[in-house]
Amino acid sequence: MNSIFKIAAAAMISLSSITVFADIYPNKPIRLVVPFAAGGTTDNVGRLLATRLSEKLGQPVVVDNRGGAGGNIGMDLVAKSPSDGYTLLLTGVATQSIGVSLYKRLPFDPQKDFTPIAIFASVPNVLVVNPKLPVKTVSELIAYSKSKPGSLFMGSAGSGTTNHLSGELFKSMTGSTFTHVPYKGSGPAMADLLANQVHLMFDNLPGSLPHVKRGALRPLAVTSEKRSPVLPDVPTMAEAGVPGYVVDAWFGLVAPKNLPKEVLAKLSQEVTQIAQEKGMVEKLAALGATPLTSTPAEFAQRIQSDTVKWSKIIQESGATVD
Repeated sequence: MNSIFKIAAAAMISLSSITVFADIYPNKPIRLVVPFAAGGTTDNVGRLLATRLSEKLGQPVVVDNRGGAGGNIGMDLVAKSPSDGYTLLLTGVATQSIGVSLYKRLPFDPQKDFTPIAIFASVPNVLVVNPKLPVKTVSELIAYSKSKPGSLFMGSAGSGTTNHLSGELFKSMTGSTFTHVPYKGSGPAMADLLANQVHLMFDNLPGSLPHVKRGALRPLAVTSEKRSPVLPDVPTMAEAGVPGYVVDAWFGLVAPKNLPKEVLAKLSQEVTQIAQEKGMVEKLAALGATPLTSTPAEFAQRIQSDTVKWSKIIQESGATVD
């Protein structure tokens, strides 16, 4: 009989501990790992979310940029962190759904080692060139690349990112030729594009938008199915002469696997509410991004379906990690 009472007491203590943990979370600062260098789209979106999430949770949400290896350094850091809700990752389609098809060996499993919390936003990519490059349309870029093979260099946020694969898909669909130059994030790649050290880039729209508006970059096409409201005069890739070409990049919040259910529910609710706030919708729209919402289960399904989708694209395009 005593053993039964002991088991019951232990169960009550365990349940009580979970309830208390959920009630007090968070009671210290939260680290939000961004797996790319500062200044790129992932970083910009992550900082918007971190600022508002900090206000709602009543604790600092500190952005920690861990760029390199196409986002895999930051991913690995979070995968191996305690699953207590105090280390989170601002992930994207590149890190969560694409990398597994590009890298032969990863020190983590993008699906098994993370807890999907909520999707947050999506952006198209935009094909931009340095104005010194003598092309003003997609057709002219294709013709130029074919006439001078080996002369063009394409920057990206890293091997396996949507920047990189957008370019590889473009090459496979148009017969264009240019050399991929991977960086540790969109920020460093953009700096070299502005300096004409590389000639073109398929950048997430928010990262290029300020430079396009001030005339420092020339946009040739957006990769979304429809034109972007913030660049209404820029054609879609299909309108520019590459029918069937559509690429969108999403961003969302994940944690290490086995995140406590109470913490998962709290974070998912907060992120979903933030994405629907008028102020956040306006801030994302100013970047050229669209807010998205999901349950954890729906986000997990999106990760899985995009893993299948990009696996086929990578196989068909012949894209490889440099």
